[in-house]
Amino acid sequence: MITIRVVCVGNLKEKFWIDAAEEYQKRLSRFCKLEIVELVEQNKFDNIEKIKNVEGEEIIHSLSGKNILLDVNGKIISSEQFADKIKSLSLQTSTITFVIGGSYGVSDAVKTKIEDKLSFGKATFPHNLARVILLEQIYRSFMINSNSKYHK
Repeated sequence: MITIRVVCVGNLKEKFWIDAAEEYQKRLSRFCKLEIVELVEQNKFDNIEKIKNVEGEEIIHSLSGKNILLDVNGKIISSEQFADKIKSLSLQTSTITFVIGGSYGVSDAVKTKIEDKLSFGKATFPHNLARVILLEQIYRSFMINSNSKYHK
């Protein structure tokens, strides 16, 4: 069974985000081992670059397996292509790690370290919503790969 890791800066505070994430975590349990790694969102610095660099160091220390950065400038792919990507990667590695940066994005060091960048569109989403979208798309990809009717 593949391990899917989601490394994200910050945690879910509102109940509706927590409920949505927990629902997809429950659904995903039949397909993969899911690990959510929440890193501390830095707010003790006034300098945005310093914030991104400190968060970036933590992100880099949390990487494992095949790493994919969610980035507004990343490659935009369909749900079917995403499913193909997960299927293909699961044949190459035992762990896929997705990274969601904080509210200021990620450091250049993270962008350099993680070559594979993925986007869910040109719109910018709050990282709480990005996490739920990512979990839904991971679930959808497993459903597509199992020929389920979930994906229409």
